[in-house]
Amino acid sequence: MTLTLPAPADLGVDMIGVPKDAEVELDLRLEAVMEGVLVSGTARAPLAGECARCLDPVSLEIDVDLQELFFYSDEDASEEDSLLDGELFDLEPTFRDAVVLALPLSPVCREDCEGLCTECGIKLAEAGDDHRHEKIDARWASLQGLITDKDNDQEK
Repeated sequence: MTLTLPAPADLGVDMIGVPKDAEVELDLRLEAVMEGVLVSGTARAPLAGECARCLDPVSLEIDVDLQELFFYSDEDASEEDSLLDGELFDLEPTFRDAVVLALPLSPVCREDCEGLCTECGIKLAEAGDDHRHEKIDARWASLQGLITDKDNDQEK
């Protein structure tokens, strides 16, 4: 059975997640077993977020495997197990767990993303190879005024 449903709200982590009401494609297989109904299959959903290195927008797609046994009665099930509600079952918690566990902790816009300069915040990809910041050790900063351009010319 193939379904397309809207994504639930708050499905993600800080940096990336499935947008609310985005189309989620479910390809499910339902099997009757002794204890209940075994639901297995895959889900595909779009992801939106920001790159952990440069903060640019990131758009990806995620595929997750789903499998859950829905018990006919609570006599066979424990507290954590899922139950059928008549002929209905709620697959959202299973889907939510599978997606959140599969999300990248540090999504990147591309694998070779250089990120941002730690000094000025400019994107290193746009800054060029010659982008540098002169760092002066605070202990020697007062000596900077002692060197003049004239002194440098005499040394050469």
